[in-house]
This record gives sequence, structure tokens and C-alpha cells, in this order.
Amino acid sequence: MDQARREAFQAGLKMMDQVYGPSVGEKVRAAGEPSPYMEETVSHLFGKVWAGGKMSIRDRRLAIIGASAMIGRQDLIEVQTKAALLNGELTPEELDELVLILAYYVGWPNSTALSRGVSAAVAAHAAASPKA
Repeated sequence: MDQARREAFQAGLKMMDQVYGPSVGEKVRAAGEPSPYMEETVSHLFGKVWAGGKMSIRDRRLAIIGASAMIGRQDLIEVQTKAALLNGELTPEELDELVLILAYYVGWPNSTALSRGVSAAVAAHAAASPKA
């Protein structure tokens, strides 16, 4: 990978860490030389699209949760929800409200995947949080 591509990749990893937390970026770094697909994902999707200055990470995440709900992808919803909770972008109460409003727009069957993904992420977050 040439210097310019390496710099773009590093910028993407930095944004990936902001979006999902350092554990995701660490896994990508530990994997060694990235495949062309991974290089493009990190450099362009995270280094350019996620790093764009017009929307917050929270707003981008809400859009992705909505799109993931539309296609019934519980796994993607859970990943985004876990990151939103970890980063303090959304509360469990806000997520409950998000499930309800999206149910009317994505359809009740797809909202089942949404509800399950959100519930799993909230439960995992609560289990990992120190008890007061």
C-alpha cells in the first residue's frame, strides 16, 4: 500500500474507533495487510463518508439503524445499538421510542428484528455496565 493509501486507511481506522470503539479498529489492525475490500471500507466508508462534516455520528447511526430495520437485519441493528450505548449517543429509553416509531415505517415484521436487536444490545450494555 502506498503512503497516500496508508494515510487514508489510518484516517479511516481513527474514525472507525470513534464510531464503534477501539476494539473494532484493533481487530482490523491486528489482521495485518487489509484485503482490497477492507481497505476500501475503512478508507472510504469511514475515512470519507462517516467523517463527513454535515451530520453527527449519532445522526448517521440513526439513519443506519433505520435502514437496517427496513431490511430486517437484527445483527446490524445490534452492532449499531451497542455502539450508540457505548458512546452515550442514545439511551435505552430513546431506543425504545425509536423502535416504536420505526415499526410504523418499516413494517411490523421488520420491527421484530429491530426490537430484538435493540433489546439484545441494551441487555449486553446493562450487563457490562458497573452496578451503582
